[in-house]
Amino acid sequence: MRSAASCGPLGYNRPMSPGRLCALTAALLFTVSCSSPVDLKQALQVTDVSTGWFDAGIVDNQNKLVPSVTFRLRDTSGRLSRVALNTVFKLADNGETHEEIFKQRVDFKDGQTELLTFRAQIGYKGEPPQSRADMLKNSHFRDMDAVVLVREVAAQWVELHRVRVERVLLTQ
Repeated sequence: MRSAASCGPLGYNRPMSPGRLCALTAALLFTVSCSSPVDLKQALQVTDVSTGWFDAGIVDNQNKLVPSVTFRLRDTSGRLSRVALNTVFKLADNGETHEEIFKQRVDFKDGQTELLTFRAQIGYKGEPPQSRADMLKNSHFRDMDAVVLVREVAAQWVELHRVRVERVLLTQ
């Protein structure tokens, strides 16, 4: 048995043989060359887009509205099985982030996703007697954009779509 101070390599710590190293390198090169990355901006279409302000009910005796966006993704390349999405609600006047909603896995079935709805938790509150419709007309009401970012596993985020959240009341 060798001591920890021994200078020779231990049996379980031998260097990789040249044949094994060559085979591993060839396998990695083959894998990389056969799976070129998908250009998500070219491969994906955002369809069936609708936006508005969802009636989140009464919170602390105040009417609450939150921004909402609904859409579907269509894979025109036929190469995607799933993606990750990050929908960011940004203030339209200065681009400041209001809230982000991350969905780690969105699956494609028959080349498209289900209809996806993203709603912020943070929104605007109005005190009665101000109605929800009046809230949307208020001069202090700030418009928002919904920005859809997409990526494949371990890739960079790509901005896929940006849309202004319409000043319409959504109840469903």
